[in-house]
Amino acid sequence: MKSHHPGRHNVQNLTRPSLLYLKAALFAIAGTAAAALLIAQQPRLTTALLLGIAVWAFCRAYYFAFYVVERYVDPSYRFSGLGSFVRYLGRPAA
Repeated sequence: MKSHHPGRHNVQNLTRPSLLYLKAALFAIAGTAAAALLIAQQPRLTTALLLGIAVWAFCRAYYFAFYVVERYVDPSYRFSGLGSFVRYLGRPAA
């Protein structure tokens, strides 16, 4: 299939469950490694608490972007990534 946009490749969505689980595991490993390295660099309780709060807050913001807006704010909106959410926020008000 030929792309309508020069320089763009036709990328398919990942749909195989085993690959989706692998992707989730790799995200979990990367996040755990980054958190462990950060805490090892600054081994203080405040560092661990602030890191935990940051992770929790970003998770809640992501949940808001993909679930709350679709279900409660604007049922016509369909989340397809953070980029689409930023474009959604920047659209002219109806």
